[in-house]
Amino acid sequence: MIKNLVFVFLLLASFASSAQRTSSSPYSFFGIGEEFSPNTVEQSAMGGIGVAFNHYKYLNFLNPAAYADLRYTTYSFGVLNSNLTLNNGATKQTGNTTSLSYFALAFPIGKKMGASVGLQPLSSIGYSLSNAIRDSNGDASEFSSYNGSGGVSRVYLSFGMKLSKDLTFGLEASSSFGNVENSVANQKANVSLATKYNETLKIRGGSIKLGTQYNKQLKNKKTLTAGATVKLGHDLRVTGNEYLYSLTLSNGGESPRDTISQTAITGQYNLPVKTTFGVGLGKFDNWYVGLEYEAQAAIGTSGFLNASNTAFKYGDSNRFSLGGFYIPKITSISSFWDRITYRAGLRLEKTGLLIDGSGNATNFTEINDFGISFGLGIPLKQLSTINMGFEFGKRGTTSNNLIQENYFNFRLGLSLTDTNWFVKRKID
Repeated sequence: MIKNLVFVFLLLASFASSAQRTSSSPYSFFGIGEEFSPNTVEQSAMGGIGVAFNHYKYLNFLNPAAYADLRYTTYSFGVLNSNLTLNNGATKQTGNTTSLSYFALAFPIGKKMGASVGLQPLSSIGYSLSNAIRDSNGDASEFSSYNGSGGVSRVYLSFGMKLSKDLTFGLEASSSFGNVENSVANQKANVSLATKYNETLKIRGGSIKLGTQYNKQLKNKKTLTAGATVKLGHDLRVTGNEYLYSLTLSNGGESPRDTISQTAITGQYNLPVKTTFGVGLGKFDNWYVGLEYEAQAAIGTSGFLNASNTAFKYGDSNRFSLGGFYIPKITSISSFWDRITYRAGLRLEKTGLLIDGSGNATNFTEINDFGISFGLGIPLKQLSTINMGFEFGKRGTTSNNLIQENYFNFRLGLSLTDTNWFVKRKID
C-alpha cells in the first residue's frame, strides 16, 4: 500500500506541476487571490455540503467532528482542472488551469476518536491583464500591463472524538503561508524608458476551528444528522517590499535600469468568525440529502492594505448548499453500476468581494457565484474509490465594466483505504 501511495502521489504532483497555467480568474487580482473552498472531491460534487455528514472511510475538510466516526486509515488526493470563459459584454476569452487540490491522511484512534493531517491551497493568484489609452487619432499613447502570481496554502491537523453515542466534538488547527508577487508596468509613447511597480509579499497566519455533530437514529434505518462549525476570527499577516524602477522594454523582454524607490510594507487581513450550519437525512450507505448555510462578516484590512487599492472592498459573505448521494446497492455482486456512488448538488454563494468597475471608488458591485455539480464514486479493492466531480457555474457580471466567468471544473480524487493500520499482528 505504501508503495502504491508514493507512486500515486508522485504521479498527481508531477501532472499538476507540469500542466501549463495559461490563465486564471481575473478576480484573483484582488486581495489574496481566487479563494478555494476546503472541500474534498466528494463534497464538491454534492454542492459543497459536509458539515453535518460523517462516514467511516471518507475525509471531511468541513467539520473535524466527523473524524470521530472514522474506522479506516485513508489517504486522499485531489486534482482540479478548471476551464474558464471570460466575457466582458463585448469579447470572450477562454483559459485552462490545472493544480493539485489537496493531499491528506486520516486515521482512527481507538473506537471513539480519529484524526487527520494534510496540505491544501487556500487561494491562487495568476492574472495577466493589459490596458491601452488611445489618443484622438486612435493611436496608443500609453500602455499598462498587470501581472500577478503566487498564492496561499495551509497545513492542518484535525481531531474528533465521541462525547456520547449520538454527539461528537472536533477541533482543527491550521497554519497558513504563501508568497505573492504583483507588478504594474507602464510605457508612454515617445518616452524611451518605462516604469514598473513591483510588490513582493509574504503571508502568514493561523486559525482554529471548532465543530460538533449530532446523529439521531430514526425508524426504517434512517438517520437524521445535524452539524455546526465555528472558525474563530484570526489574522493573516502581510510583510514585504515594494519597488519602483525604470526599465527598457524590447522584444517582449525587460531590462531594468535604475531603482527609483524601495519601501518596506506591512499589513494584515482581519478575518472575522465564520459559522456553518447544516442538517441532513439519509440511510446508511444508500442515500443522503443535506442542506447547509455558511456566513462570515466582512474581512477587514490594516496597514498598507487600506490604501493599496481603492477599486475593491469586502462585504459580508454567505453560502447556501444543497446536495446528496445515492448508492443503488453497495453489496451488489452482479452489477458494478449498483455499487457506484452517484452525487449531485447546487451552490449559491455571495463571495463578499465588491468591485468598482467605474474607477471612482463610488460604484461597487457584488461578485456572486452559482454552481451546479454532480459526480461519481467508483469502487476499487479494499474499500478504496476513485472520485470524479463535475461543476458548471457562473461568477461575476458584465455590468459596471466587470467580467463574467462561466466555468467548468473537473475534479479527480483518489481515496485509498488501508484496513491494516493499528491492527496487532499475530505470529503463527
